[in-house]
Amino acid sequence: MSALANAPFSPEEIAAEGIKPAEYEDIVQRLGRHPNKAELGMFGVMWSEHCCYKNSKPLLSQFPIEGDRILVGPGENAGVIDAGDGYRIAFKIESHNHPSAVEPF
Repeated sequence: MSALANAPFSPEEIAAEGIKPAEYEDIVQRLGRHPNKAELGMFGVMWSEHCCYKNSKPLLSQFPIEGDRILVGPGENAGVIDAGDGYRIAFKIESHNHPSAVEPF
């Protein structure tokens, strides 16, 4: 039987935390029980795109991380590639500046 069938939360409450049905099943399996409201919220945050890149990480893993044109590989800061003709391109997914769109430089 699906863990969702006996969940103490409605499917809408679970979805509001950004948790998909299969992810809820995984949470129940890992905990060995249904999560409480605080735990559900923590899983929603920690498994979010913002914290763990659950959607972009599989896509980004398709790109090379080493090579002659990769000047700074993936890590905590922006990656940099050699675009040729003396140009370098820096890639960064997010900023923790507030507001996020504001860069200090």
